[in-house]
Amino acid sequence: MLALHAISHRFALEDVLLALDFDLRPGESVALVGPSGCGKSTLMHIIAGLLTPLHGTVDNRFARIGCMFQEPRLLPWRAVLDNIALGLHARGVPPAQRRQQAAALALRMELTPDDLDKYPHELSGGMQSRVALARALAISPDLLLLDEPFSALDIGLRAHMYRLVRSYLAESGCAMLMITHDMMEAVRLASRIAVMAPPGRIVHQHHLPDAWQARDERWIHHQAGELMQTPAVRQSFELV
Repeated sequence: MLALHAISHRFALEDVLLALDFDLRPGESVALVGPSGCGKSTLMHIIAGLLTPLHGTVDNRFARIGCMFQEPRLLPWRAVLDNIALGLHARGVPPAQRRQQAAALALRMELTPDDLDKYPHELSGGMQSRVALARALAISPDLLLLDEPFSALDIGLRAHMYRLVRSYLAESGCAMLMITHDMMEAVRLASRIAVMAPPGRIVHQHHLPDAWQARDERWIHHQAGELMQTPAVRQSFELV
């Protein structure tokens, strides 16, 4: 369970979050959607424990948090297997066990045994993204934080990553908080969409059915279109 109450933060003289309340339940998938500069990444950094808010309280009872960012952020001097096992190493998992767990997760991410000895510069962008996702999942998180990790991928690779994320969430019961500018991406992956607007406020929330299997392309386009016509959403994206 995560509960934020009256969170405010600023950089220099600019308010980026203003008395914001937010909650996330175990197993829930939430997408934060909003224009650039509305405070989405700042909010995620606070939830991840990377930033302390100037005001407000954070009650985060998730024990294991996995993070995946817009850039893969792989360590260039480590091979794929060691990059995936990084979080396990930090948690003191014995070498043989962490190699076994990392290799099993790599297989789930559809990486081959030959890929495990490669270094990041030898990987395509899509493969780097799969390694970054495997690294985030290696610690068996109960909360997965995604900060626009699919925005630089082409349509085919993005769809593939969606399937991998959905599969893991469905099997593990892990909660997810995702940042995106893309309303269709939010509809594909989230059970709840929270729309933000500057200065750092949640102005609209929308709940979606949990059954991803029912979300065909026509339904996704319709839901995204309906949301983009909501007055609060249009105002947030300055479409009015």
